Amino acid sequence: MPDLKLESEIKRIFKESRSNYGTRKIQAKLKEIGITTSRRKIGEIMAKHNLVSNYIKHRPKQGRTKCNDDNCPNVLNREFNRGNSFDVVVSDLTYVKVAGTWNYICLIVDLWNREIVGFAAGGNKTAELVYEAIGAIPYNLNRINIFHTDRGNEFKNKLIDDVILKYGFTRSLSNKGTPLDNAVIESTNHILKTEFIKPHGNFSSLEELKILLWDYVHWYNYERLHGSLNYVSPIQYRRQCEQVADANFVYANSLKNCTKKC
Repeated sequence: MPDLKLESEIKRIFKESRSNYGTRKIQAKLKEIGITTSRRKIGEIMAKHNLVSNYIKHRPKQGRTKCNDDNCPNVLNREFNRGNSFDVVVSDLTYVKVAGTWNYICLIVDLWNREIVGFAAGGNKTAELVYEAIGAIPYNLNRINIFHTDRGNEFKNKLIDDVILKYGFTRSLSNKGTPLDNAVIESTNHILKTEFIKPHGNFSSLEELKILLWDYVHWYNYERLHGSLNYVSPIQYRRQCEQVADANFVYANSLKNCTKKC
């Protein structure tokens, strides 16, 4: 295959990834279209065309947040690879500059397939923003088993307590001063900052942030490859598992009917 064709495909994939993919994910996308090449070769072509992933650039550190001292256990206990959808959802907030002032984004992630199932953006780091993100989840909230967060005061509020009680969530809190207890959402926020917030810089208005955030989350869920999901997107993974479940259901029913007839 001519190098020009390979270079063209690499540039296309990099652009469609919003300048986020490195050699590993570009290699996986090339494989989808029947092109096999080494990561070293991909890296050489990226360097030739100055295709620098957002992950290579400097990343700012997030400041500390206040915490609460509720006597609530860490039910999740760093068991991040859960076997069922909505067995555990995790949440946290991160900051973003809007028209020169700090605003906040709240994400809610299903540990099972790393899908951002709920999100909201607002001017204040409050329980109301968390509540809005929960309300944005397009799935049946009764499916959620465990709701895990850190000890930020935005999660310590009657508004959140009422939602937890209404839908029967099991509450789980990270241990005080232990961000690794909520490592998946910390990682997701890091991805959000690197791939979405930093490339856009200072958003001109909260409305602009909300529109672009919706667009990014849609891309993240439907298009972005995840290494932990064997290089498919969260929605692709969900659909694949649903197809397997449907096939197993049909097979089980066919065996049941066959047994009856026999």
